[in-house]
Amino acid sequence: MTAAPRERCAELAEAAGDPGEGTAPPAEHWLLVEHPGPWGRFALRESGIDPAAVAHLGSWAARVNGRIALVRRVSRRPSTRDRPFRWFRVDARPGHERIRTGEFTGAAELSRSTSAEGSGWPDPLVLVCVHGRHDTCCAVRGRSLATALAAEFPEATWECSHLGGCRFAPSMVVLPHGFTFGGLFPAGASGLFHRYSKGILDPGFLRGRSSHPPIVQAAHHHARAATGAAGIDDLRWTKTTRTGETDWQVVFAEPDCAVYLREGRIPAGRRLTCASEPVRTIRVFELVDLRY
Repeated sequence: MTAAPRERCAELAEAAGDPGEGTAPPAEHWLLVEHPGPWGRFALRESGIDPAAVAHLGSWAARVNGRIALVRRVSRRPSTRDRPFRWFRVDARPGHERIRTGEFTGAAELSRSTSAEGSGWPDPLVLVCVHGRHDTCCAVRGRSLATALAAEFPEATWECSHLGGCRFAPSMVVLPHGFTFGGLFPAGASGLFHRYSKGILDPGFLRGRSSHPPIVQAAHHHARAATGAAGIDDLRWTKTTRTGETDWQVVFAEPDCAVYLREGRIPAGRRLTCASEPVRTIRVFELVDLRY
């Protein structure tokens, strides 16, 4: 008898109705390194990049709360290894949002990308996780999303390596703000990125902002829903206070809003990625009160 195929992690998460708020990958800074592939399961250290450069980039990321992603164009045209590749260094902190870019041909130039002045990149970028060697759902669901976005936004769109939260595939990040989305359909993603480019945030599939801690990401989700604030810079985070063993108050300004959340665990008993073992519980943030 043939064994039934295992359900994929994104299918399991959808069936369970996993809440996405509070699950964006943590990063105040991003470094995007163009690399045509193939990418190993752990992309940075298993994709043929010089080990000394990998160590330098890893030290930078640890020092600045940064995240490194390998990126490539959706078309995947054949390329020679000696042509210049591009890097993007992104400051995603609120009030500091900007993108710098430059080119590199070898390990020394790549290492300098963490501090090189480069040149300003005036337009937003969109990353879609397609990292199949890390998780099947990202490859299956991410590639169609990346293809649709690249057809409309060819200069802005990049496929990228693992972002985290594979069960919310396809995952998409818009930069420089670091807003992370999950479970998007291609048609909806195009409109979402267009609105973001115009300064408007669509919170429907928003998992959080990478520069915010998970509790703030979750509070931001509820504050957007309650106030209707739609500007990408609305709801400036001002304070987080623990009000009990598992309770929190998160305060925003412009517009003023206070969100009260309770951090907890709910039963899971399933895999959160296609390659992992089942976990017993997942973390959630329950809305207790909201005042504005």
